[in-house]
Amino acid sequence: MIRVNKENFEEEVLKYKGKVVVEFWSETCQPCKELLPDVEELSKKYDKDMKFCNIDTKSAPRIAIKQKVLSLPVIRIYEDGKILDETSNGDVTIENIENMIKKFV
Repeated sequence: MIRVNKENFEEEVLKYKGKVVVEFWSETCQPCKELLPDVEELSKKYDKDMKFCNIDTKSAPRIAIKQKVLSLPVIRIYEDGKILDETSNGDVTIENIENMIKKFV
């Protein structure tokens, strides 16, 4: 899992040729913190199919705003810089995240 920030988000996610799972989270978001280990496990399971990144929106609020991430947690799949799918808020469960990933592998 690659930790992205305002310096490398564009390069690692938006300019990347291929699929990228991005976990938008914050240290102040308890559901986000609870998901981190599970998403880390998914990144190990599917790392041959797509890249996995996470970004702390508190340290990169402009990226969150530009990406229209208005609440947390949000898990998105990008391909070649375009959003393919996402799950957010109460729908973010490990099962929903894995089902979303499976659609694109």
